[in-house]
Amino acid sequence: AQKFNNDFKCKDFFPIPEPLIPKKISRIMSLRDGTKKMSKSEDSDYSRINLKDSADDIVKKIKKAKSDSDAIPGDFKLLERKPEAQNLINIYSEISNSKVDSVLKEMSGKNYSFLKDKLADLLISEICPVGKEINKLMGDKTHLKKILKKGSEKAQIIAEENLKNIREKVGLI
Repeated sequence: AQKFNNDFKCKDFFPIPEPLIPKKISRIMSLRDGTKKMSKSEDSDYSRINLKDSADDIVKKIKKAKSDSDAIPGDFKLLERKPEAQNLINIYSEISNSKVDSVLKEMSGKNYSFLKDKLADLLISEICPVGKEINKLMGDKTHLKKILKKGSEKAQIIAEENLKNIREKVGLI
């Protein structure tokens, strides 16, 4: 988009896409290794939460998530050398829409098992409805094909108009 806009001197013809990833938690780390990004390509299914995970799966994964045997500290700086524990706090903070300082204040002195129970409950309430909807939609192939066909028709109309405008800008018309 940027190259086309520059090459053909048509500022903002194609809008430059901007990421929608919040800076605060742009990277969720693995539940098994807090120094690596959570990834679906990692071998262990226990390293991540999948959108179609059941409530039982989420509880198991969070309980098995690497954390720490010490109590949860009240200061974020004390977590800097404990990436797995820091990751759980960050995930909880983001899912609960709380500031990390508030989470640490609430959790300070408690065991990580307490945090994990609360985090699992939050994740279940956020993720399980999504998984149920995915499964429901995937079970109705006819409905999905109708949606895809309708979307394709809309996209075709927009694409034809865009191609006409591009041809004009490039000088083919």
